[in-house]
Formats: sequence, structure tokens, C-alpha cells
Amino acid sequence: MGFFDRLKQGLTKTRDKIVQGFRAVLPIGKAIDAQVLDDLEQTMLAADMGPAIVHELLEQIRSQWKKGLIKETQEIVPFLQQKLIERFPVEDRQIRWAATKPTVILVTGVNGSGKTTSIAKLAHHLTHVEQKKVLVAACDTFRAAAVEQLTIWADRIGVPIVKHDQGSDPAAVAFDACEAALARGIDVVIVDTAGRLHTQDHLMRELAKIQRVIDKKIPGAPHEVLLVLDATIGQNAVNQAKIFGQFVKVSGLFLAKLDGSAKGGVVIGIRDQLGVPVKFVGLGETPDAIAPFDPAQFVTALLEN
Repeated sequence: MGFFDRLKQGLTKTRDKIVQGFRAVLPIGKAIDAQVLDDLEQTMLAADMGPAIVHELLEQIRSQWKKGLIKETQEIVPFLQQKLIERFPVEDRQIRWAATKPTVILVTGVNGSGKTTSIAKLAHHLTHVEQKKVLVAACDTFRAAAVEQLTIWADRIGVPIVKHDQGSDPAAVAFDACEAALARGIDVVIVDTAGRLHTQDHLMRELAKIQRVIDKKIPGAPHEVLLVLDATIGQNAVNQAKIFGQFVKVSGLFLAKLDGSAKGGVVIGIRDQLGVPVKFVGLGETPDAIAPFDPAQFVTALLEN
């Protein structure tokens, strides 16, 4: 199965919700009127697209309608597709590679977001698609079995791992990982961090400490800070991201569990609300169930009948 087919399959729950709503409020051949636009707004909000972007898109549709440039309901979805794709700049979705290796990618997110599996997918992608030498650092030393789980994934994918005992200083693990990467000529270091609750300030401060230690060993690192968000919680994921952003400078999002969500519409408004691009999406449990976020494919898979 190609990625587009997998993406379309993964978005089934979200697409069914949106497409069924569109079919109800946008019957073919019906003239657009104020009631149609009101109903369309409610359908888009129900798909977790976010109120700000929904309002903006409706204003654009309303403007085109008043100018007589779109007149019937079947013209709305193609117009929406075009406008949605235009909202995602290409340049900010790329990994921020370091000028000299290693590139350090710090990964964070709350427990249950799918962080460990997402790290495994990222390591697999960088190893097998990007052809990079990858090392993972098991800095989630607080949660029971976190190191063990990451070790199992690292062995399965075939990448080295740097780890200490449970309860060890996470920053010390990060330091050792960076030192090992420099010694071994590693291209990418993926640093796992504790799946800390966003309300626990002292754990958030630990994140800042890890970043300081990494920067001391590899100036300018981490080069990328990816926040893993659970797509199944919709707009609550946006709220989580805003709180994380107070403690770390998030440079990209990894949207996990997209295949199990009816709230995939959150991707549409997430960049506008956070100012942070979605860089990767996860569509299943296997290591290869990952791809760089492609807005054109996503929008097509989301809105296509």
C-alpha cells in the first residue's frame, strides 16, 4: 500500500465525519446562501479544525460568493482544498539539519501520546529512508519500563541506544549520548524525554536542563524539538502544545495516532494556532507507519469522497 492510500485509510474516521457533513449541507446543484454557509461552519467546527481558521475560511468563501465567483455548493470543496493547501509553507516542514553532524532531535510529549512509538518510527525513517546513522538516547528515566520499551524498539530497528538505569539523571544520559555520537560519527541523535505531565513545572524545568547540557556538548543543539501530539484528543492537543511551548522552543510537531482519530481535522488549524508546523504523521503501530507531512496529500485524503 502506497503512502497516500495508507493516509487515506488512516483518515477514514475523520474523512467520514467531514464528508458526511459536507454531503448533508452541500448537496450538488444547490445555490449557496447564508444558511448553507452557517451549516458549513458548524460542520467544519465539528471536525476539530479550530474556530479561528474556520472563521477565516468561511469569510473567504463568503467573499467569493458575494462577488459571484462561486455560486453553487459543489464549488465550495475544491475552493477549500486550494485554500487549505496554500496555508502550509514548504520550507518550515523540513528537518533542521545541523551544519556539521550530529543533528540532535529532542522529542517530548505527555504520557500516552504515542511518544515512544513515534521515536521508533522517526528512527526507522531516518535510517531507512534518509540513510542516516542514528542513535537514540533513553532520557525518559522516570517512567517504569520506558527505557526497556525504547531498547526493544532500538534493537528491532537496528540502531544503537545510550541508556542509564531507571531514576538516573536524564541530562547525564543526554550528555553521554552526545559524546558517543561525536565519537562514532553518528548523523542523528534522537533524545527521548520523560512523558511529563504539562502541569508538573519541576519536570518541565528538567527539559530545559537537558537542552542546556546538550548545547554545552554540541553548540547549537538541539537543532530540532519535536512535540508528539495525540490526534485522538483534537483541540486538547493544541492546548497541550501551548503549555509545552512555554518551557521549550518547539520547532515541529509529530501528530501520532492519526489512524485512530475522528479528529484529524485538528491538523488544519494547528499551525495557525501554534505557529509550529506539523513535520511528521503517524498512521499505525509498525515502524514504517510514518511519513513527512504533505499538505496536498493530506487535504486530498481528508476531503476526497
